[in-house]
Amino acid sequence: MNEKEQRQHFLNIIEQHKGILYTVARAYCPNADDRQDLIQEMMIQIWQSIHKYDDQFKISTWLYRISLNVAISFYRKSSTRSKKYTELTEQLIETPVEDKSENERQLYLLDQFISELKEIDKALMILYLEDKSHTEIAEILGISVSNVGTKIGRIKNKLKTRFSQLKS
Repeated sequence: MNEKEQRQHFLNIIEQHKGILYTVARAYCPNADDRQDLIQEMMIQIWQSIHKYDDQFKISTWLYRISLNVAISFYRKSSTRSKKYTELTEQLIETPVEDKSENERQLYLLDQFISELKEIDKALMILYLEDKSHTEIAEILGISVSNVGTKIGRIKNKLKTRFSQLKS
């Protein structure tokens, strides 16, 4: 593949699968500027690795693996700097938001709770919420299928507990 074809192939992949990059970036970076930096870093890594792609695997699996690895590294670097999020308190949660439906509020809370998870757990939930199979999640994260199921079950219980604490 010549350089022009490689560039076009790269652009096609990014255009078709940009949702993966945005989903991962949104989960790991609450700040919009940091998200853009992270997406740019993901694209650089994809460009540098595109010649290594093995087409026996799904392109989305390969992209998730790169995106999550870059995001986790980025997250580790940024977490050594000052923390930029505010802990959820009952007072914040109970503040009425007139223009948001209950469903939107629940999604916001779920997003917040997921953002507080450990890096690997956060990656698991992103993939789970993207309707990836346990097999595909295991392949992307390099863990066993049974480990995926166990971890997802534990995370779901942890999230249920967080939601039930809000109701009481």
